[in-house]
Amino acid sequence: MLTTIQYGSRKLKINLSEPIDISIPIPLTRDNVGVLAWGQKSPRLKKLRSVKKRHATNFNSINLMPHAHGTHTECIGHITKEFVSINKILTQFFFLAEVVTVAPEKKGNDFVISKKQMQFVLGNKKREAIIIRTMPNTNSKLNKNYSKTNPPYLLEEAVIYLREKGIEHLLIDTPSIDKEKDGGELLGHNAFWNTKGKKRLSATITELIFVPNHINDGKYFLNLQITSLENNATPSKPILYQVLN
Repeated sequence: MLTTIQYGSRKLKINLSEPIDISIPIPLTRDNVGVLAWGQKSPRLKKLRSVKKRHATNFNSINLMPHAHGTHTECIGHITKEFVSINKILTQFFFLAEVVTVAPEKKGNDFVISKKQMQFVLGNKKREAIIIRTMPNTNSKLNKNYSKTNPPYLLEEAVIYLREKGIEHLLIDTPSIDKEKDGGELLGHNAFWNTKGKKRLSATITELIFVPNHINDGKYFLNLQITSLENNATPSKPILYQVLN
């Protein structure tokens, strides 16, 4: 289904019939390994009631950590002493986004994404959200334990550039925009939320997404779906729609 919507001063022609889900499901069954990070164990599902045991309904409890167990969206409350809830700060859910593909560069023992790379893929485009697909990009990202692997990350200069470009929502297919072990500096997170200046309370970071290779780089309409969870982060389901003009 094609539809034309008024988005700010623009009219966008959107293909609503082919939504592109770039989230990684959180596994709760033994046959789905899923992703893990930060040394955490797999999420757990406990059956409290079951129709197999003559109950009227299936009734489960779930133990999970949004930051470690799949696609999640976080707010500035992730790094502040004050409690800030993603459910309170994210009140709009549709954004004009750019999908970009980047091959992280070797720097010492790390693989990093630089300001120069971000400048190249964005150019003079004005977007509210950026969706970063890192190379190599294989289905192994759907079932990977990232703990102690030192995944690629964004240099502080790259994040500052994105902030100054007006990017409000940063989505990436790694567990963090920062280095796995950086002594607690969190240079990227602090730069994106501008913690040393006027804090960007409405900005969000979404990590552990997966953008399949058949999805082309370019302009998309992003629906950033979250659960109504009062926490600094929540499992999320970002959906892309192709923009045809």
